[in-house]
Amino acid sequence: MDIRLLGPEHTDLVLAVEPGLFDHPPDPAQTRAFLASPLTELAMAFDAGRAVAFASGTVLLHPDKPPAMFVNEVGTRASHLRRGFATAVLRALIARARARGCKGVWLGTEPDNAPACALYRRLGGEELALVGFGWDGAFGG
Repeated sequence: MDIRLLGPEHTDLVLAVEPGLFDHPPDPAQTRAFLASPLTELAMAFDAGRAVAFASGTVLLHPDKPPAMFVNEVGTRASHLRRGFATAVLRALIARARARGCKGVWLGTEPDNAPACALYRRLGGEELALVGFGWDGAFGG
């Protein structure tokens, strides 16, 4: 298992990821912007050179609070589920957040997403009671 934190120099690598890992094919402009932003991180796992899992996050800043990292998404290819890849990329992302001075790491998931909830509990995440809202189809497609 090869875990890498990706930056702007890895744009072509992300654009070449085979279908089935991300929800949609990576958009070139969005990929470049994401990887170039000083506030975003992408950890990716490779198995025999093939991208098989990722975790992405965004550093959140506010005038009266220390930085925190919001985990945007964690994904694993169906062929690599329950083999430790999601755990490894999320651990790498959390370690990067801490190295950047983030004082909190958080994420949201659907309450019925049992595999995701189990992963986050295994990594010591504290389950919070939250209410989520979305605008402009942000969570529907």
